[in-house]
Amino acid sequence: MDTINHYIGLAQDWLFEFLIQPVLYHLGFAGALEDAYDATLWLLAGIAQIIVLLCVIGPLQRWRPVEKVLNRKEIRLDVLYTVIHRLGLFRVALFFSVDPLFDSFFGQMKVWGFSTFQLDNLWPGITDHALVSLAIYLVIFDLVEYLYHRAQHNIEWMWQLHAVHHSTRQMTMWSDNRNHLLDDLLHDAVIVVISQLIGVPPAQFVAIVAITQLIESLSHANLRMSFGSIGQRLLVGPKFHREHHAIAYQTTATGKVIGNNYAVLFPIWDILFRTAHFKGNYGATGIADQLPEAGGRDYGRGFFAQQWLGFKRLAGAFRRRPRGAS
Repeated sequence: MDTINHYIGLAQDWLFEFLIQPVLYHLGFAGALEDAYDATLWLLAGIAQIIVLLCVIGPLQRWRPVEKVLNRKEIRLDVLYTVIHRLGLFRVALFFSVDPLFDSFFGQMKVWGFSTFQLDNLWPGITDHALVSLAIYLVIFDLVEYLYHRAQHNIEWMWQLHAVHHSTRQMTMWSDNRNHLLDDLLHDAVIVVISQLIGVPPAQFVAIVAITQLIESLSHANLRMSFGSIGQRLLVGPKFHREHHAIAYQTTATGKVIGNNYAVLFPIWDILFRTAHFKGNYGATGIADQLPEAGGRDYGRGFFAQQWLGFKRLAGAFRRRPRGAS
């Protein structure tokens, strides 16, 4: 781990010195150099992820595709979502808008005497080992991801935003980041609060996010791959997650998908909470009310259309809520 951290540090220094720092000086943001140096690690992680997508998962898709690619325009849209999220554009927006609020909140908590729990100090000599603490954090965050994802499918207003993600009919390795920006903002707020409460170090947090996103890219891939009877119960793969996106699942009158396989990394949560479905196949993906026979609902064919329609569905969900509902 020390060797890996050393080379990551060298790459971060080089990227900051030769790219980020000159741009900030040119734009007059010299006061943000310290924060920008930390943000460079996110850019580095994003570049590494894109390389893995292009050099590893991409060839796997071409080797054993589930379905023929029929809509390259939809894939290009998903590539745009991926670039926005993985290369830090969305995180830069959060840095200038939301992060100061979090810093102020947790700073005030410390002033009031509330200190965060340092999970890696739970068992000195064991849990503070880098790989052990990383494994613990992955398990905790995956449980949070499972609960949040399940809520997205079972709470009406959350579904209206999450529907952007499920509207893709051409699933590929780029599909993971097709999300409504407000949905991503709410999700990231939950993850940041949890990370602060359990004391996740910044470098570990970047590693957790990068690992999670890469596995999510693999699980969304247009790839006919199963990890076998045992393996698919240990790690979420393309077959397991494609079943979650299956268009055949029951829907409510407003199109909300009631399904299974909510886990992001570890299917154990679906097994424990009885939402696992391992016998599915590689069926068509999407939302039932997108089908012509169901009315052909439009979820937007472009980035701005998808974002705008998401807001309209969200407003409609609140208008439909009965008076006095929580």
